[in-house]
Amino acid sequence: MLSFYNRARPIGVIAYTSSQGGQYDIWLFNLQNGTRVQLTNGVADSFSKPFWSGDNSKIAFVGKNRIIYVIYLSTGRIAAIDQIGPDEDLTLDWSPNHRTLAYTTRNQIILYDVISHRAASISAPSATNVQWFPNGRELLFQGDDSSGIQQLFRININGSGRRQITGNTEDPLHDVSLSPDGTFALYTTPGASISLIRTVDLMSGDVYEIKGGKQAKNFYPTWSPNSQQIAFSATAYTEGTGYYNEIRIVGKRGGNERVLTKSTCYATPVTWSPDSRFIAYLSGCSQQGLATEMWMIDLQNPSPVMLTRENVIGNLSWSSGNIRPEQAVYSNGTYRVRFQYPSNWEQVDPERYEGADGFFQISAIGGGDDIHEVCKGEAYHQLMPYGSSPRIYRTRISGQEACLIFPSADQPPEMKRQAAAIVRYSVPVKIDGSTYNYIILWAEEVHLSSIARTIMFL
Repeated sequence: MLSFYNRARPIGVIAYTSSQGGQYDIWLFNLQNGTRVQLTNGVADSFSKPFWSGDNSKIAFVGKNRIIYVIYLSTGRIAAIDQIGPDEDLTLDWSPNHRTLAYTTRNQIILYDVISHRAASISAPSATNVQWFPNGRELLFQGDDSSGIQQLFRININGSGRRQITGNTEDPLHDVSLSPDGTFALYTTPGASISLIRTVDLMSGDVYEIKGGKQAKNFYPTWSPNSQQIAFSATAYTEGTGYYNEIRIVGKRGGNERVLTKSTCYATPVTWSPDSRFIAYLSGCSQQGLATEMWMIDLQNPSPVMLTRENVIGNLSWSSGNIRPEQAVYSNGTYRVRFQYPSNWEQVDPERYEGADGFFQISAIGGGDDIHEVCKGEAYHQLMPYGSSPRIYRTRISGQEACLIFPSADQPPEMKRQAAAIVRYSVPVKIDGSTYNYIILWAEEVHLSSIARTIMFL
């Protein structure tokens, strides 16, 4: 195995779900430098899958309580736009103009504009797996024909011109996916114990069957961005070793199938790099079947390289280009706090991050019941860390009593315009045997308010 840092690094960023202490969030892995950025505050779930908009400015996912969220990467803002039912399809798909999200719920196809926050709907009982054609005027979806048999359909976005594509006679269709160029679709059938991959030429209607693994358990088929190949996970079995899976690729008509590498998991999702040269997948499964490692393989140099190892990793999705979100999420279990900070700042130690334009650091204060006395004690410390006449503002943060302390003009230069926020814990926190009633956040004054207002207690 070669180190990630000794390999040519593909462009793009991988969004993925990760669990820290049983709580799922959406993270980013930067393939240029190996850094990780947390985007959410505990709103994802084990089934969450990130869906990138084509311009890499937004990520949509279905999270906790099956609420659909959109992350706006330029600001870090997270918006909840809808909620789907407990047994409804989790597929989301962005329009070619990057602003309208398609999904199915309540026997309808929903087209939600994330800029205007207006939604249009098309009546479509039993519809799932809705996706945009590249022309931006039509949709592909899976639904029942007049006999109750699942088929693929295409329809105009105004609800007119519904046309059946397939002539399926019996088996159900799953994992429907339209090729990026809109000429082919794939699906799996009939179920989980036996899962076969088939592709459909949408012009001719010809159906091609993918051979797949010997166990006939082929999962997570995913189109390459150039629409020429499919990567998938084929479950395999050997005596003594048990189940594992093979990462395979195959042409869109079933030709040139080959095994690239193996994963220790029963099955793993896969995702392609923008140039269709690299594939990322999961491995390192625990006895509970949960993946702990993200790997990458180069089709031109098939020696796998591990990208990251974490407690639990769920689904993953590669962006179509390089991006850097403006905000990242800091989380500290000891101090039971989370908040957002500029993503270009780097960790100095577990409680301090710094960047060219600022810093933050956290700690805890015991203090008494009167937060105003605690704030005055910090602001007017005998060493005068905030100068001779600091300003104290009372406020509330995360529903709790709080204060902001800003320095006066004569603050010592070595303090670098340090300001502070003190917030009362909702429940006192024990750290190393001592009890603390307040969290304190230090940051330079320009960033203090924007960071402090995002504080949440764990």
